Amino acid sequence: MTQVIPGENEGIESTLRRFKREVSKAGIFPDMKKHRHFETPIEKRKRKALAKHKQRKRNFRY
Repeated sequence: MTQVIPGENEGIESTLRRFKREVSKAGIFPDMKKHRHFETPIEKRKRKALAKHKQRKRNFRY
């Protein structure tokens, strides 16, 4: 859990900026996007197979 405690004379804007930086450093946004909707096992397999295919295509050399 990311937590930011505001300083004595610190404004809300700078505190919010620090919080956003900590959240992005912790990697919470990608995880949140991944868990936004329920994904059935079939959808998960399709997504992983597509990612594997794209990875192979990107690494292919003649």
